[in-house]
Parts: sequence; structure tokens; C-alpha cells
Amino acid sequence: MLKVYNTLTRRKEEFIPLKDKQVNMYACGVTVYDDSHIGHGRSLYIFELIRRYLSFLGFKVKFVRNITDIDDKIINKAKEVAKKEKITVAEAAKEISRIYTASYYQDLQKLGIPKADYEPKATEHIPDIISFIQQLKDKGYAYQRGNDVYFRVRKFKNYGKLARKNLDELISAVRIEPNEDKEDLLDFALWKGKKDEEPSWDSPFGPGRPGWHIECSAMAAHYLGKTLDIHGGGVDLIFPHHENEIAQSEAIGNKPFSRYWLHHGLITINKQKMAKSLGNFFRLKDILAQYSADTLKIFYLSASYRSPLDFSTERIKEAQAKRKRLLAVSSYLSNVKESADITDKEILRLRDDFIAALDDDFNTPRALAVLFSLGEKVSGTPKEDFLSQVKNFYNQAKYILCLDLGVKPLNGKLRAYIEEKIRQRIKLRKEKKYHEADLIREELAGKKIILEDLANGETIWRIQE
Repeated sequence: MLKVYNTLTRRKEEFIPLKDKQVNMYACGVTVYDDSHIGHGRSLYIFELIRRYLSFLGFKVKFVRNITDIDDKIINKAKEVAKKEKITVAEAAKEISRIYTASYYQDLQKLGIPKADYEPKATEHIPDIISFIQQLKDKGYAYQRGNDVYFRVRKFKNYGKLARKNLDELISAVRIEPNEDKEDLLDFALWKGKKDEEPSWDSPFGPGRPGWHIECSAMAAHYLGKTLDIHGGGVDLIFPHHENEIAQSEAIGNKPFSRYWLHHGLITINKQKMAKSLGNFFRLKDILAQYSADTLKIFYLSASYRSPLDFSTERIKEAQAKRKRLLAVSSYLSNVKESADITDKEILRLRDDFIAALDDDFNTPRALAVLFSLGEKVSGTPKEDFLSQVKNFYNQAKYILCLDLGVKPLNGKLRAYIEEKIRQRIKLRKEKKYHEADLIREELAGKKIILEDLANGETIWRIQE
């Protein structure tokens, strides 16, 4: 039974989608004004893992992740580029979004993460956004000032239910710039009237562009209908972004907007918030140039997705060492034919432990610990049928966790040679002939075969990369 922590209720709940075996999931994606950083990578990875596990459980998942390609951050950067390149702000904004959308997809590919089923851009759904705003105006939840349109926060009675704060607390919790056009400080923009050379679209409200929050409400409804099963993102999006999405969507009758709200923790750098101004901002591209995608994913798996996760050289090197342990298992199983079924009680227990971990709000540290236990299970010379069933489970787990851990299959002679050398070395160590045993380790290391001695006295091996 899968249980997930629902931010809306602040408790773990049994996951029951609106429609049997059909899951509609929406996750907030990137704003394409710069390269993605390792915090974005965590979000991309976590929701792919959730999608895969739901599929493994037999659900048909429809997954939407948006791309914000028009936004204040993009406009601000475009103004700098436009001045330098002597082009319009609209032209610069279009080029910036094109460049960083391509960069985002490059990062996805390097991470080994597939696209969502739909990855809509805000600029591709202007008619949907305009229609949504018009509905809010018709119901009295939105008002127009000039070419700007705002949402009446105080008219929505349950505003603050996701953040668990009342209106006065919310006002003090965020920095809100005074705006004489607003009826209330907390009111937020649905449509922003055109300024100077900024990008704009025609609308009944006048030329302009959508506010940030409205795009997700409009696109979620377009692709997934009135009620989502899962809406996700980082904890930094709970307020105001997700709070505003709820208000917009439920104000026009889409109740509830989402049944479950899943939020992941943020990445810190040596216990500090990651920020360019602090010089501790790590782009995905830079990290993936130094470490494998699997290493970064294992780092992400090392803590609950809901917890903050501190990135440091020590932590990433720990993940690198863990990857090598799993590669040793991959090496051992590389020439084993996968079993069609799992019947062995020990392997079934391992798989049950793995499933129980992920059923507990996607407890990845526990799930990963099950995989690490395989090193001892496959060491020595177990029966071929046992190894075949191990490989079946191992491949299932790798798929769910979106890990590659691939190694080239070895020819039979090389495998036999390695296993014979390990048997000789174990015998020498039992006889306390440690120098001779070390010579075998060095001989194998010269052939890029690395040995790892386990606590139980067994030895596993892997091919050095």
C-alpha cells in the first residue's frame, strides 16, 4: 500500500487516485532564463522516480511538466541582452528562452531522464491562459486596472490552506512591493500589461503577457482536467506559487485542484543556501562533467526527497564510492541470463523490502540499502538460477531508481580467470600469506579489475572505468 506525505494535510496518506489505475501528475518545471542547477536536477529526478514507481505498481501515469518561457526573470535578462546586442527586448527574450530550453533538454539527456508525457511552454498556451483569466473575471475573482488583471485574494475564503498561514501571516512572510493599482497587498497579477519593447500578446484585457502563477493552472487543466491526482515541486513553491494555483483553479470550480501535494526539499551547499551571489552555485552541466549521472542520482537518493540535502565534495565522493559498489554487482551479473520469474524466498524478501521502502513515501535511503545488500548475496559461487533471479530484481530496482549502472559483459574465459584468482587469494589470506594475496590483487588491478573485500570475508569485483 503506497502512502505519500500530503503537504495539504501534513500527514502520510494512502494514495488513491481519482480514477482507478489512472494517475494524473503535474510538476512545476524550469524557468528558461539560465542553465539548470543541481537543485533543478533533484526535482527532475524525484518526479521521474515517482512516475516509474507508480508505473511499476500498475498505474497508468500521465505526467505533465511545464516550461516557463516568459517571466520577469527572462524579461530582466532580455533587457540587458537587448541593450548590448541592439535588438528589441522581445527579440532578446525569445532568443534567451530558446537557448536555455535547449540547455535544459541537454541536461535531461545527460541525467538519463526522459521527457514528461507533455512539456508545454507558457507561450504556447496563451489562449488557454486568457480564457482562464476571463472566467475568473466573470466570477468576480479578478479585476482589471489598465491593462493589468489581478486576483482578489480575500475573496477566496481558503487562501493560505496549503502554507498553513492566515492572511496577516502571509503578508509578513513575504516581501510585497506596494502597488497603487491593487485593491489589496496580497492580490497577484494574472495578466501584465505591455511595457515598452517587452514581449506581448493581444487579449481582451489589452496587449500584455501572463503572470507566473496562471500558466500552471491553465496548462494543468488543459492536459489533465479539473482535478489532479498529484501536483509537485520544491518546498519553495508552496507559497506563493502553489497557494496561488489553488486559489485560481478552485475559484472557477476545479475542486479540489489536486488531491495530493508532494514537495521536495532544497539543496544547500556546505549548509548554506545555494546562490550565485555566494559563489556556491553549481550548474548541472559542471557537476555532470566531473561525475557520472548515476553518482549524482545516488547522492539524491541518500536522503528522503522531503528533506533538505547538503551538497559537498565529501557527500558526492561518498555517492561515487556507493556507485562503485553497485557497479561491482553489475559486473558480477553481466553475463548472467535474467530469470523470467522470481521464486526464491530470499530474493522475494529483498524485493518486498525494496517495495515496502518505496511504499513508505518513497523512502529511497532504505530502498538503496536493499540494493547494497546484494553485494554479499552474489559473492562466492551461488547457483546460476539464484543469480538469474537476483538479476531480475536488480534490473527492476535499477529501472525504478532510474540508474544505469551498466557494464560491458565479460567473456567466459575472463570471468573464469577472475574467479579463480579470487579463490586463490582467499585461500592465501586464510593461510596468512598476505604478501602473496596482495600480489594477486595487484595483478588484477593491472588488468583494471578492482577487488573489494566485504565484512563477511567474501570478495566482490568490478571493472575499473
